Amino acid sequence: MGELTQKLRSIVKGEVDDSDESRQFFSHDASLFELIPEVIVAPKDSADIKSLVRFVNDNRKSDKTLSLTARSAGTDMSGGAVNESIIVNFNKHLTAINEVTKTSAHVQPGVFYRDFDKATKKKGVFLPSYPASRELCTVGGMVANNSGGEKSLQLGKTEDYVTELRVVLADGNEYIVKPLNKRELTAKMSQQTFEGKLYRDMFELLEKHYDKIKAAKPHVSKNSTGYNLWDVWNRETGIFDFTKLIVGSQGTLGLVTDIKFRLVPAPKHAGILVCFMKNTKDLGEVINIVLTHKPASFESFDDNTFWLSIKFFFSFHKTLGWKGLINLGLRLLPDGLMLLRGIPKLVLLIEFTGDTEEEVAKKIHAMKQTLEPYNMAMEEDDTEEEAKKFWIMRRESFNLLRSKVKDKHTAPFIDDLVVPPAHLPEFLPKLNRIIRKYKLLATVAGHMGDGNFHIIPLMNIEQRDERAKLRPAMKEVNELVLKYGGSLSGEHNDGMIRGPWLEQMYGREVVRYFRQTKDIFDPDNIFNPHKKVDATWEFSMAHIRQNF
Repeated sequence: MGELTQKLRSIVKGEVDDSDESRQFFSHDASLFELIPEVIVAPKDSADIKSLVRFVNDNRKSDKTLSLTARSAGTDMSGGAVNESIIVNFNKHLTAINEVTKTSAHVQPGVFYRDFDKATKKKGVFLPSYPASRELCTVGGMVANNSGGEKSLQLGKTEDYVTELRVVLADGNEYIVKPLNKRELTAKMSQQTFEGKLYRDMFELLEKHYDKIKAAKPHVSKNSTGYNLWDVWNRETGIFDFTKLIVGSQGTLGLVTDIKFRLVPAPKHAGILVCFMKNTKDLGEVINIVLTHKPASFESFDDNTFWLSIKFFFSFHKTLGWKGLINLGLRLLPDGLMLLRGIPKLVLLIEFTGDTEEEVAKKIHAMKQTLEPYNMAMEEDDTEEEAKKFWIMRRESFNLLRSKVKDKHTAPFIDDLVVPPAHLPEFLPKLNRIIRKYKLLATVAGHMGDGNFHIIPLMNIEQRDERAKLRPAMKEVNELVLKYGGSLSGEHNDGMIRGPWLEQMYGREVVRYFRQTKDIFDPDNIFNPHKKVDATWEFSMAHIRQNF
């Protein structure tokens, strides 16, 4: 047992673990990176978290490497949940669903979304900003990354549903963070405390550079890069809202201990129109036409994803059970016959919701009739049960890649780009040329209506020549995205993989505002170092996993 472990056990009620097995397990998330922590702490409650922050503050002079990195399910694809010092594991004890009503919920960050979803659905409501990893992720991770997913086109991202947070900040105290009116803001700023200084300094930063900060907001439907400064202070409404800043900050500004969500009614019925596109030459027109019909979601996956699902079909029994798998297979048979017409380059999933099955069927059929001139094979799946097979393919593709493809491993380094949909017909062929240039075997799935694509190459990262592709390939892709006014991340956040590119995306001046924000909240950099504005390409590249 190390000295650090002994000291931590004396100040917290939760478990403290420095075993080699645990340190190795927590050394990686769903990203490319590996950082072996010194110790993992599973706090019992917020009092434990306050004790951890105070301990780090008290011992930083003698040990500059001490830091705290929040982690729940470890599904982060940017390296946001790994670090070298103390990992704070929220997924063991901070898992209470305190209250669920027909309009709101009060939960702790370690709750799995799948369990939270079951609780909300009993009330006929849900949190619609779930990502594709909905069966694996926690709500705390969704807040940390400002997650979104298939419902974001119609219903927005996590930032739109957080109404209040409890956060332990750098002074070791826990604070309530929620929207404030001008009177409440003035009262906060008048306090001669750490909290008061925080509000004063941030208000001064946001007010002094108001126009430049507002102009820096990316012109895309969703964005999870940088710090969301542009939505914190609104002169017109007089509302000052730190939840907009904490959401998406990846635990770099403080540790969230408690969350209140706004919930919305769950759709009573849903179905999809499935379109099998043999080529993408008409994609731009199809996207624009589909969006005029206002679908609930508009998703896609490519031929590689489709064949991966077929090849590893029996793996779905873990999600469905064997009975569900048999039913899925029977439902896939008609589609198999349809595919004899030719393998699709892209499969589009256009979802509609409604109060009755008839309403859903009518919307789907109208969409099909509108798209008839484009000579695509199409299938109307009027119920959620009929549509399930395609949603499974879409949502489970990344998990299949991670676990089933031998000798190659998922390399999420261009995995979350966003380009305004109007540019996609011109953008996608150029993107594909870059993928071919570097001989990357990749699956492409995405939120078509948002222009948000998840490109997951399969690579042999252990080989030096494969690792050598990362930087130049990423440079070309990112420059292409920025050329079309896009964002480098719509949902997955910066972490270690995109943090070094923030200046290229926003410019030196705006990134300086980001750094000032980090310094105001976390002056000694105790929260999740090497992420976002603290990320460097040299550090990130030095910690790419060597063994999988």
